[in-house]
Amino acid sequence: MSTARRDAPTLTGVTDSLCDRRPEPTLERLLADLVPPPRFAEARLVTYEPDPAHPSQQEAKERIGDFADSLARPRGGFLSRLRRRSEPARGIYLDGGFGVGKTHLLTSLFHEVEGEKVYGTFVEYTDLVGALGFQKAVDLLGTSRLVCIDEFELDDPGDTLLMTRLIRELSDRGVAIVATSNTLPDALGEGRFAAQDFLREIQAMAERFEVLRIDGEDYRRRDGVSEIAALPEAEVREHADAQEGATLDEFDPLLTHLTRVHPSRYGALIDGVAAAHLVGVHGLTHHHDALRFVVLVDRLYDREVPVLLSLAAAADGGAAPAGDGVLEELFSAELLRSGYRKKYFRALSRLASLARDGRVLSR
Repeated sequence: MSTARRDAPTLTGVTDSLCDRRPEPTLERLLADLVPPPRFAEARLVTYEPDPAHPSQQEAKERIGDFADSLARPRGGFLSRLRRRSEPARGIYLDGGFGVGKTHLLTSLFHEVEGEKVYGTFVEYTDLVGALGFQKAVDLLGTSRLVCIDEFELDDPGDTLLMTRLIRELSDRGVAIVATSNTLPDALGEGRFAAQDFLREIQAMAERFEVLRIDGEDYRRRDGVSEIAALPEAEVREHADAQEGATLDEFDPLLTHLTRVHPSRYGALIDGVAAAHLVGVHGLTHHHDALRFVVLVDRLYDREVPVLLSLAAAADGGAAPAGDGVLEELFSAELLRSGYRKKYFRALSRLASLARDGRVLSR
């Protein structure tokens, strides 16, 4: 049921605001989005460049290539299909820190495999199940040769239970499952922390998954992207007025608006956006705001939408910085010590990359 992502509408004329949008994606739209996002539309194994300092990257690339080859072999006739039903397909779990190329490898696998296949994030699959009902979702996805799950989450017990049941049902039908998640590269002593959690959650199915550990540094930092660049507010507003397809939002109203839009719809929320402009950006101290903003950053990153942002006035009543600056402490120290820290560090890395793109766009 692989299909092309539908073209988003083009915005023209006046500056738009994300706060004015209330997306209601149809079932057809949900299905059309089950392909790799634009950032990874051209990702292939040949374009994945392993870091020589971390041999596990080359090993993972070779293993993904072998796995793609195994899926390309003829399925055979009726007896072969019966054997596949009695011998559930094995899966792969890509374990490692953010920025080591797991999504690149996952999307490369998707592009390598012919036939029925789907690709989505954890939240996209849970939303699909919600829209279709569990059994219909199983029947729909069960015709696939490959199901790719990016950003597998272990935060919500209900959603995790739902997804593990979905994986079991699909695996029993002979569907190959490949999933990714994140571990912190500097989490000393945790090692395969995410892999252990994943295998524990899927319990009886753990033996069906091969864990590929991918070590390395965040490639965005290797490219010199480490700080979230901020611009003067006047410059952000001026650029938003001049940029076709731009959106302009004040940070606090946007955070409030995100509470009214389900995270699975954040992709539809940014349809047609050429550049996102945020003013009054400040540090976050509460999980509910921070986690929603993380999902928005992920969708902006997936769709390669540059971000131009300005900083809020100081907490003591001082004026916002008049010149260029750096957004420091987007997430509080308490948030970065929490169980969600993997998501927060990934968002910091991705937002730094998007802000660099925005800074280049403003010149």
